[in-house]
Amino acid sequence: MSSTPTEHKREAPSFVNASIVTVSDTRTRENDKSGKRIVELLKNAGHTVNDHIILRDEAILLQQQLEEMLADKRVDVILITGGTGIAARDITIETVSSLFDKELPGFGEIFRMLSYTEDIGSSAIMSRAAAGTAGRTALFAIPGSIGAVTLAMEKLILPELQHIKQQLNK
Repeated sequence: MSSTPTEHKREAPSFVNASIVTVSDTRTRENDKSGKRIVELLKNAGHTVNDHIILRDEAILLQQQLEEMLADKRVDVILITGGTGIAARDITIETVSSLFDKELPGFGEIFRMLSYTEDIGSSAIMSRAAAGTAGRTALFAIPGSIGAVTLAMEKLILPELQHIKQQLNK
């Protein structure tokens, strides 16, 4: 029986099926740089992108969309960008976290640490990036800036995505 992360990663599937949700009152297909960046990074890493949806900052819309994606057994990971700040309209974290069976607090903690040291300094305290699982699906809520998306994807999500899928399918 495998016991180390390296051994688990060797047993991991070669790709994951992802769905992406951009949460914003202002983003469109044309100007959604962060959503497009997630798609690009996933495809470059050999993963499949099932959906890329753009929604307004409305909790009911987001919850309905996430529940629909979670019901699709082909979806291994849902990546949500935007709506993670502290403004009144930022509803992503409250909506997404209500769906978690298990929270992955290390994602938000490490993301904020990396953001602080590599990018935005003390503004990192306002980041509410979060991750968790719902059934056999992982969910990641990432701030909407292109820098935040690139940091989260390259440093944290992509290196562990297949390992996460392997663990959720045990």
